[in-house]
Amino acid sequence: MILWNNETEILFFTEALKNFASPEQLFYNLQGGYFAYVPKGADAEGQTLQSRNSLIGQFTEKWSKTLFEPIANELGLYAVNGVVCDELGLSRQSNADLAFCTTNTTVQKPENVKLLFEIKMSVISNYKYTHPNAVEYVGDYKQHKGNPALLRSDSMLKAIGKSINIRVSGHSSTKIPVVVLGNSPITDSYVKKVDFLRTSGVIQGFWSLNPNPANSNYVKNTPKLGFQTILNRDQLFANCKELVTTDMNYFSSMISKSKLGEIITIANQEAADVAKAEKFLTLIRS
Repeated sequence: MILWNNETEILFFTEALKNFASPEQLFYNLQGGYFAYVPKGADAEGQTLQSRNSLIGQFTEKWSKTLFEPIANELGLYAVNGVVCDELGLSRQSNADLAFCTTNTTVQKPENVKLLFEIKMSVISNYKYTHPNAVEYVGDYKQHKGNPALLRSDSMLKAIGKSINIRVSGHSSTKIPVVVLGNSPITDSYVKKVDFLRTSGVIQGFWSLNPNPANSNYVKNTPKLGFQTILNRDQLFANCKELVTTDMNYFSSMISKSKLGEIITIANQEAADVAKAEKFLTLIRS
């Protein structure tokens, strides 16, 4: 298994150039040449590059499926792109980028969805394009003006918003883990936020599939592992297996302490721990 790296990004550019994209759709055309991002110290010359977004989005969704497919199969599941499930708030216009499911179809029932992934990946490092179709690495993300992948606040907020939409879609969503996949670190300002989202159960983690995004310091893992940098296949498999095989339940409420105490007292009358948990979840949702 090969995780995200500079060669993956060069592959994206070379395949796009070979098959369907022009250099102007993929690179900034600057005085110094064609660059994936505007280098620090250089002038963007009024350019904003939007045409690459959908292309890299399609590439990363297919790449992620290829990466996760053997793991899903080992767990007795299928890795499926573009999953639609109305009961989970996943429409055709806002589907799940990738999911582990018990059936290999796009339209799914809630009980067949075992793990949901939201993908927020992009080109991370900077590259220079030269004719004929040569793409070379020129520096990591700290050497250009862009904010790629999970380093973008809007990408983080969109991922969080979509995950919350799944969580509030109804009872069907309470047992399905949600993970945000990226290929960059996060900013320091999101360290506490991602840990809170994990400990509160809203999102089960933000995972970067890029083990070496920069040559200098960056956020590798947060204290409570709300964000993790995946280093190898064993770590990725262990994370997925834990989420798929553990019988988890998401619950959220804002009630008085007296009411909460009443619920705990009633639930505690059950004989076994699992029965107590089931009674507690039933009462807190009623």
